[in-house]
Amino acid sequence: MRFSRLSLLWKILIPTSLVMTLVFAFTGWLVQRSVISTTYASVEQEAKASFQAYDSLWKARADLLASVSQILSTMSDVRAAFGTGDQATIRDSAAELWSKVSTEDAFFLVSDAQGRVVVSLAAPASFVPNDDLPMVRVARAHFPKQASGFVQKGDELFQVVLTPVYVQSPGGAALLDVLVAGYRVDDGVAQRLKNSTGGSEFIFVSHDTVITSTLASGATAAITPELLQNPSAPRVSDYFALSRPLLDVAGAPVGQLFILRSFAGARQRLAALRRQILVLWLLALTAGLAVTYLVAKKIMQPVAELDRAAAEIAKQNYDYPIKVHSQDELGRLAETFQSMCESIRKAREELIRQERISTIGRLSTSIVHDLRNPLAAIYAGAEMLIDGHLGEAQIRRLAKNIYRASRGIQDMLQQLLNVVRGKSGTSELCSLREVIAAGWDTVAPAADAHTIELVADVPDGLECPMERARMERVFANLFENAIDAMHSGGRISIHSQPDGENIVVRVEDTGPGISPALRTRLFQPFVTAGKKNGLGLGLALSRQTLLDHGGDIWADTNGPGARFCLRLPKETKR
Repeated sequence: MRFSRLSLLWKILIPTSLVMTLVFAFTGWLVQRSVISTTYASVEQEAKASFQAYDSLWKARADLLASVSQILSTMSDVRAAFGTGDQATIRDSAAELWSKVSTEDAFFLVSDAQGRVVVSLAAPASFVPNDDLPMVRVARAHFPKQASGFVQKGDELFQVVLTPVYVQSPGGAALLDVLVAGYRVDDGVAQRLKNSTGGSEFIFVSHDTVITSTLASGATAAITPELLQNPSAPRVSDYFALSRPLLDVAGAPVGQLFILRSFAGARQRLAALRRQILVLWLLALTAGLAVTYLVAKKIMQPVAELDRAAAEIAKQNYDYPIKVHSQDELGRLAETFQSMCESIRKAREELIRQERISTIGRLSTSIVHDLRNPLAAIYAGAEMLIDGHLGEAQIRRLAKNIYRASRGIQDMLQQLLNVVRGKSGTSELCSLREVIAAGWDTVAPAADAHTIELVADVPDGLECPMERARMERVFANLFENAIDAMHSGGRISIHSQPDGENIVVRVEDTGPGISPALRTRLFQPFVTAGKKNGLGLGLALSRQTLLDHGGDIWADTNGPGARFCLRLPKETKR
């Protein structure tokens, strides 16, 4: 459906709904974009804060191990026990002291200067007596300072602090043993980190092997390859990711820690925001359309009334009352419209009155013109009868002319009366050649005066039903027009031929032809040009006569001169 065919009410409602939808869509897009940017920034800050929490927790654990180990390494009893070299004595002394200062998830090792484990307390199965610890030999470069870092043992990862124990010798301080204290990085450690950071996910990876993860096993298996492939990528799958290398006691990376912050919560909040915007849009659209509908309906009532008034005026009902009583622009428009209707009504009445007067005058002039020739014939014939001594033949000829002229007057008056009353006479079967001859007799004196001859090519036996007097007047009118156009003489030709159920008669002259300005208006009333008498009713009445007979008349403008074609039915069609 085209927009132009819609009612004015829908033309208001549809753009209003579209504008409101576009405004809400653009506003929602801006709000969503801002929320997404803020949410991502918030997730990034949460992930960075999780790193800070991890650093703080991990440093606190390392500091605790370092301080405990430092205390043990400076105790004289520990040094005395370690100096005996007896494993039982060292184990008993270390166990007694470690039980007083240790934490539940920490372990404690004593190794010699070469890294061979002497005593193992609460240590995992990965550390056993006489086990070799290469990290001790690496850490000797940092002694007498403590060394800390991560170490992988089998499939396990540990955080350790190495503390040297020195004794005095004749050559100075000598490294006696090394205290190794540490924590195992396991699910419990990762879960405590997650709890302490408000829900961040932790994945410890060493040598492309996941040591522990707070994610489910399926999610861990799916996301780890992406993390290892591009450790610096800020976003992996549905998480914001930060990575940090896990360094051993020498500062070399032994693994990586990935801290992930999920976008799931942000996505849920964003979905909730979208739903809220959608609900607000629906509510605003409903309220806006309802208010617009009520206001538009109020406005449309006077518009509809004006539309009905316009339709009535188009039907020429200028007395139709316009029922608009508002004080706004539409009310003033209605008053102006009512005044315009009143002006049109008065102007129309005045125009009709003047047109009637003009028409009466034109008709009177036309009637006088049409009656002039037969009256002149009657006057001349009567004058000759009175003043002259005429023979019997001449008297009979004059009487015949007077009779024909008076009969013509009577026929013209009856024809005019029939036209006014919308009536028609009785048709009779007439010879077309005789009707044409009778019409020519009417204008024969004028034709002789202008040296105009008639050439009629009409068979004698060609007959058709017609009102004889009216058809005689049609041909007489065509002859009069041709005579008026040919001032220097000429010829009028008439040809007839059957055309199916009709007879077509062509009336041609050798005059100047029909003016282009008159061709489209020939058969309209009061259209005339170049005639001293008459007001242009002849062709209009002639065409009406042909239409009343079931035929028609038209002008053929091809070729020189004027050419009129008449179509007459062979049988009555009325």
